[in-house]
Amino acid sequence: MEPHEVMRAVLKTTSAKQIASGMNLSLSLVYKWGEPPVDGVPSGSPLDRVGQLVRITKDPRVAQWVCEQADGFFIRNPERQPADPKLIPATNDIVQEFADMLAYIAQSSADDVITRDEAKAIRRRWEELKSVTEGFVRAAEGGNFGGPPAAAPTVAPESRKRVKEGASPGKPSATP
Repeated sequence: MEPHEVMRAVLKTTSAKQIASGMNLSLSLVYKWGEPPVDGVPSGSPLDRVGQLVRITKDPRVAQWVCEQADGFFIRNPERQPADPKLIPATNDIVQEFADMLAYIAQSSADDVITRDEAKAIRRRWEELKSVTEGFVRAAEGGNFGGPPAAAPTVAPESRKRVKEGASPGKPSATP
């Protein structure tokens, strides 16, 4: 989604007047942020600027800060996955990452105290687990585990046969 599209969507749920007043800006400027770029030149909206800052600095702390403002957390997309990942090893990677994180939490909490350094290490492991899991989900959505992409629902062959015979897909037909 482009910055002006995000702003248009936001302006459907939050009044431009409220935004302008809260930011001490003119109402026309806030509306301008919802307009598409003219001759390829962005409006200079805060969203355009944040996007530029992220692209120029390549520093994920900018995105992390924005996410924190919305009580969220930034998760970097995983490194490029192999073209044909194998399902079992990919699943094992997630399980192993989770097991490693739980083992570290157990070890850290054995003395009934988790230090700041231990908390940082737990956070780092948690972020790695989320990244590995995101890679798995993206591969699954892309149909990279031998099945169709997620957008193409499948119906079992026997269900198709039952539907043709007049039975509902969820119930067995009277004919064998």
